[in-house]
Amino acid sequence: MNCLFCKIASHEIPSQIVYEDDDVVAFNDINPVAPHHILIIPREHISTLNDLKEEHKAMTGHILLTAQKLAKELDIAETGYRVVFNCNRGAGQAVFHIHLHLIGGRSLTWPPG
Repeated sequence: MNCLFCKIASHEIPSQIVYEDDDVVAFNDINPVAPHHILIIPREHISTLNDLKEEHKAMTGHILLTAQKLAKELDIAETGYRVVFNCNRGAGQAVFHIHLHLIGGRSLTWPPG
């Protein structure tokens, strides 16, 4: 498979990995929009949120709990952070491997643009 994020997850491509376990990998975004901007991906290749199935419930929950864990470690849990999944090009998805953006470390406005 020629997926950038699969290659990051398998350590074929170097990245600033901040967390990994058997199911997910978290790494710093190369184009951060805030002081803390981490992408959290499943090791399993799933192209978009539209491709999720019932058997992915535990994994998607694990992604969110990983975001919570990292936010606490980064000391942004209490001041606030944003989590974002983009689905397809019209929503800004550029890499077709689902990923959650964990964004924090500055005031965030709404709507996000």
